Amino acid sequence: MRHRNAHRKLSRNTSHRRALLRNLVTDFLDHGRLMTTLPKAKEVRPLAEKMITLGKRDSLHARRQVQAYLLREAIVQKLFDTIAPRFADRNGGYSRIIKLGNRRGDGADLAIIELLGSELEVKKAERAEKAKEKEAKTEGKKKKEKEEE
Repeated sequence: MRHRNAHRKLSRNTSHRRALLRNLVTDFLDHGRLMTTLPKAKEVRPLAEKMITLGKRDSLHARRQVQAYLLREAIVQKLFDTIAPRFADRNGGYSRIIKLGNRRGDGADLAIIELLGSELEVKKAERAEKAKEKEAKTEGKKKKEKEEE
């Protein structure tokens, strides 16, 4: 019986699982979104939200707790300077998990975990790329028109 055994083992031993989750949380806070398998996303979510909650405290003790878990100092700085203030008025629920379907090779359930508000950054980047493509097309047409004249 698995009474009082709350978390998934992810087919890894303890040290490997801990290292995997630390890497995933660090990358998730760095990029704002992460594509992984659904069980891993479900395990990363509470850990990442705990880091954001510690970032909202903004005390020396909270900073040291975050530094002990995250792998890169730059991500700790980003968490305390930009991510935590963004969620200052929100009590939990800083991320969402979007199911993507099954992976082609092994049929594993895929999911995207993202910080709330990060989809705006992605959409802005996509819009900027589309605008650049439109400009390139219109410039190409203008050059052809000038050459024809």
